[in-house]
Amino acid sequence: MKRLKGLFIPLIIIFIWWAGSALHIFNDYIIPSPITVAETAYTLFKSGILIKNLTVSLGRVFLGFIITFIIAFPSAILVGISDGVKSYVDPILEFGRHVPPIAVTPMLILWFGIGEASKLAVIFLATFFPVFSSTLNGITNYDKKLLEVGEVFNFSSKDKFLKIILPQAVPSIITGIQLGLGYSWRSLVAAELIAASSGIGYMIMDAEQLSRPDIIIVGILSIGLLGYAIDHIFICIINFYGKGVKHGGADNKESVQDFSYK
Repeated sequence: MKRLKGLFIPLIIIFIWWAGSALHIFNDYIIPSPITVAETAYTLFKSGILIKNLTVSLGRVFLGFIITFIIAFPSAILVGISDGVKSYVDPILEFGRHVPPIAVTPMLILWFGIGEASKLAVIFLATFFPVFSSTLNGITNYDKKLLEVGEVFNFSSKDKFLKIILPQAVPSIITGIQLGLGYSWRSLVAAELIAASSGIGYMIMDAEQLSRPDIIIVGILSIGLLGYAIDHIFICIINFYGKGVKHGGADNKESVQDFSYK
């Protein structure tokens, strides 16, 4: 029922869009009809142009995000488990997270050119801070009582981290991944609009130069639908882990006690 309610407003918008086009209220050269957009989407899909550009953009997003995660995740852990280091890092985090990656894009293009390196750098800047901050937040905000239980059973520092701290940080880490992917997708498309020879952003910019609003709308809808799909996957993951955390108080204590006898 919730999903049906979620379709109500989009269907109203599509109906107004269709009615405005059918009654010639909207100029077809500015706002093409839904039927025209659907036909264009089918043509682009059938020819492989849409799939090719989406695949290129997705490849950039996932490659850039993997690079970011490899750097941000261990960095956040090192900062989180090191006493006093967080106070040195906070000012840099506060500054960096307020600078939109698109503002740095012209400088990145000057440094790396219009190739893949500049786009990966944009993705890195867009995703590093949410992944790093969320992971750091999860590592530093754990249940101190569980840590005391671990100390009672003479846990080593490694065991405390792997069996107590890290499991509690998982929801925050996944939230950072979700936010990072969302930011990376938006920033990449913006970078492709400025300088690219392929990708969904390039397809939109090329359509603008050719005065093809139907292709532009197809590109925008593709970005939104794909972003929604990716986000929905991570929401499902978050909900799954959230259930485990919700019942995790006693369960974690039991697991700590069980581990102490192994």
